[in-house]
Amino acid sequence: MIWLLITKGYRLCIELQVLRKQRVIRPKVKSKISVNRIVKKSNELWEADIKYGYIIGENKFFFVLSIIDILDRSIIDYFYMGYRCTGSDAASPLRRSLIKRSLFESNNKPVIRTDNGPQFISHVFEDCCTGIDVYHERIPSRTPNKNAHIESFHRVFQDECIGVFEFESYKDAYIEVSKFMKRYNTYRLHSSLKYITPNEFYLQNLGKEIESMAIHL
Repeated sequence: MIWLLITKGYRLCIELQVLRKQRVIRPKVKSKISVNRIVKKSNELWEADIKYGYIIGENKFFFVLSIIDILDRSIIDYFYMGYRCTGSDAASPLRRSLIKRSLFESNNKPVIRTDNGPQFISHVFEDCCTGIDVYHERIPSRTPNKNAHIESFHRVFQDECIGVFEFESYKDAYIEVSKFMKRYNTYRLHSSLKYITPNEFYLQNLGKEIESMAIHL
């Protein structure tokens, strides 16, 4: 009798459309663990990661997500700072990076390597990678050395920008970060690039395999 009343009540709720919609639980994104690679030219392997800074005048943290080409050391694109950084925010600079390097329609897209941050394990970011045909691999937990090039860049970013200034506003931080990114790519000389800038190195060696600079990782 009780079961009959429950069934009738359930049917009535359906007819009146008063049932609360059930949340669809999607399965976890399957991890593709990073593998050992030998990189000899630009646009073979990119690394992405997030760095945060502090705005003292607003008592808030901000986030900067950058994408680096591990051979030419260029910061191809970065997420224009925000008070948060989601999977969608991480996907945007990846798309822009492909467009900037004329690879969006290419059949030979780079591998993108990240850590296991929430932005990178999100369905939004993984769906983006699948949609634009970019292979996304993640480093094992507690192995930052597997993302060594973006980690090295972040040390420079800390020492020469966000660790130097006491930002009073978001605008101040935005201006200084933008200046730093331009200086890093176009003016800062790299010993690993034979003392030329990332932009110069990329333009001089576009499409070339450089055996003498092969990176094993």
